[in-house]
Amino acid sequence: MKTVHLNLPLDEAAVRSLRAGDTVTLTGSIITGRDAAHKRLVELIDRDEPLPVPLAGETIYYVGPAPASPGHAVGSAGPTTSYRMDSYTPKLLAQGLRAMIGKGLRSREVIEAMKTYGAVYFGAVGGAAALIARSIVSSEVIAYPDLGPEAIHRFQVKVFPAIVLIDSFGSNLYETGPKLYRKSDL
Repeated sequence: MKTVHLNLPLDEAAVRSLRAGDTVTLTGSIITGRDAAHKRLVELIDRDEPLPVPLAGETIYYVGPAPASPGHAVGSAGPTTSYRMDSYTPKLLAQGLRAMIGKGLRSREVIEAMKTYGAVYFGAVGGAAALIARSIVSSEVIAYPDLGPEAIHRFQVKVFPAIVLIDSFGSNLYETGPKLYRKSDL
């Protein structure tokens, strides 16, 4: 396990170099989206219509940020439980989505799609929403403003902390991590 400083957007080579358990800091541009936005994106894909934001190389953060207080880009910005997006995620990965940031387990279908398309799943710490927000230096709504905080935003982030939960080879920290701390049966 290593610590990696990544500039966004990510390419497949950068993603394939990461392993479950690596800690990362992300600097650059990410988009946001939760289940309502995902549903709309997949509906466009299914109708073969253009997306409001090209997904190739993008990193999406599963978040619905709180309103910003004066002098801040956003309010609290903690991760949403990721499995809520699982039914939509394989189609987004097929469009070139390179990375996802959230919390919690992912389905076998999502992990297989990550392996196929060369994507990575980063974990952000739930409960650290105010701390995470400090890494977000700007925010603008780029699609679906009618969804309020769940609209798709473009965040500029600087040294955004995360950990590789599932790498592009399917190694899953939720499976391998606990094994490191189990007592052996000697």
